Amino acid sequence: MERKRVVALRRLKAPQLARLREAFDVDYFDVPEHHPVEVANSLSRAHGLIGGKLHVTTALLDAAPFLEAVSTISVGYDNLPVAELSRRKILLTNTPDVLTETTADTGFLLLMASARRAIELANMVREGRWNEHIGEPWFGRNVHGKTLGLVGFGRIGQAVARRAFGFGMSVLYSNASPKPALESQWGVRRCSLDALLAESDFVCLTVPLTPETTHLIGYDQCRSMKRSAFLVNIARGHIVDEAGLIRALDEGLIAGAGLDVFEQEPVSPESPLLRMDNVVTLPHVGSATHETREAMADCAVENLCQALHGKRPRDLVNPDAWVLRHGAAPAEEGVHDAR
Repeated sequence: MERKRVVALRRLKAPQLARLREAFDVDYFDVPEHHPVEVANSLSRAHGLIGGKLHVTTALLDAAPFLEAVSTISVGYDNLPVAELSRRKILLTNTPDVLTETTADTGFLLLMASARRAIELANMVREGRWNEHIGEPWFGRNVHGKTLGLVGFGRIGQAVARRAFGFGMSVLYSNASPKPALESQWGVRRCSLDALLAESDFVCLTVPLTPETTHLIGYDQCRSMKRSAFLVNIARGHIVDEAGLIRALDEGLIAGAGLDVFEQEPVSPESPLLRMDNVVTLPHVGSATHETREAMADCAVENLCQALHGKRPRDLVNPDAWVLRHGAAPAEEGVHDAR
């Protein structure tokens, strides 16, 4: 039987490629944009596509008539045409579990750095401007004992909450289905977004990007927050209306922000956010540790192997595609969650 062909783009190292090559013919492109003709030729014969930062379009799918599965090395899939993939009976998988704790670490890092003005103070020391006693103008704000509001309470939101408990924080959550067991066990409280914004000292965004969450937070929402509050975004850049956030920061409506994601990535060097001392910015590195990126790649490879071997992947995003391809719903549903 002829071996199936896989096109691999970015974020795969020798161990993952070796595993794929045991079962499939593999064409790997570490920098695919440098080889457009070769990539297109490979896709025209490919049964599987795997990689990070995948840009799947209708034109690409038209040029890949044998494609059976797409495995993204990411938890988010808002940049992928899920409905079109399903219509073509192409399975889509993601990597939802393995980056949860690392991304939650990043969220709490931004929370702490914002509250204690860590970047400002570190730059003061680095630039030789620490030449006297640090007085009140440089004071930060406590984290312990404060109220954390989580907009979204999926895997990552819950992981951020667990970190907050170590600091004696109260936790509110909104924009998620009720979690009565966790409310009882952890003492968290579900409330409306308006109530969460009004009561929280720190607001952390962990919701997936959907039409409903696009620009969920903007000027009016910041105006509802405490002037001493901080906004942290580890979800997707388009959940925040950056123009509204910039205006709110300019007017002092909130104390600051910690951002790992932006509406435009890489963020424009001209963005006012980069010139604000009370904004901590990171280059979308929520899951960027050696251990987690390795685990994500392993997970994506396993998902693709299962899909191309006719097994239902654990992290299947579009189960309707499975039904269309195999004719019946499986007994066990898979797990997928963008946040």
